[in-house]
Amino acid sequence: MPPPIVVKNLTFKYPSVRSNFEALMPRRSKVLSESFALNNLSFQINRTERVALIGENGSGKTTLLKILARIYYPQKGLCNIEGKIMTLFNVGLGSRHELSGIENIKLQCLMSDIPSKEIPSYIKKVVEFSELSHVINDPMKTYSAGMSMRLQFAIATTLSPEILLLDEWIGAGDKAFHDKATARLNKFIASSSTFILASHNVHIVKKYCTRAIWLKDGKIVQDGDVETVLK
Repeated sequence: MPPPIVVKNLTFKYPSVRSNFEALMPRRSKVLSESFALNNLSFQINRTERVALIGENGSGKTTLLKILARIYYPQKGLCNIEGKIMTLFNVGLGSRHELSGIENIKLQCLMSDIPSKEIPSYIKKVVEFSELSHVINDPMKTYSAGMSMRLQFAIATTLSPEILLLDEWIGAGDKAFHDKATARLNKFIASSSTFILASHNVHIVKKYCTRAIWLKDGKIVQDGDVETVLK
């Protein structure tokens, strides 16, 4: 069975936006236009692997996650993803804030190809776990950031994706819900799904990941077992 994630010679560069000031400074503008977010990355991630993306701010971790999530597309190279993906970053990403919480659950179920007859069961599970039954019919634009995260987390982990992408660790509301969410995530990670986490937290990386990809200036510095790469 082929790896669910294959990246080969992947290159991504954000389009530069030149201000009037920059237009008067051609040398500086030229430097900006040659800045790559990701430059010629190649790697594979196998099923059941627990992979950490590590590196300083601006190294390309979040950009790579967004390409894996099919939010961005590489300008050059290959990024082949096989499997159902869910993301836990950018609260509200993929949600329609003018729609109610329950309508957003239905939308995510449809996007994940959940059969129509199974959607009511998923809705019930998401609402129960999120503890948002009192506002589930309200527009998401009325939700606080914590409430939005609760709903997003409940949707992502109830739908049991084959690939889960996280940008930093969960911050799902108050301590009681955070503990509940952590327990569910622990159970999820222990299953057969692929897990990719971008993080600066060494403790979390050591606890949940077995492999680390170290990025710097959009390039891979080292790729190997967590302990070796962290050293």
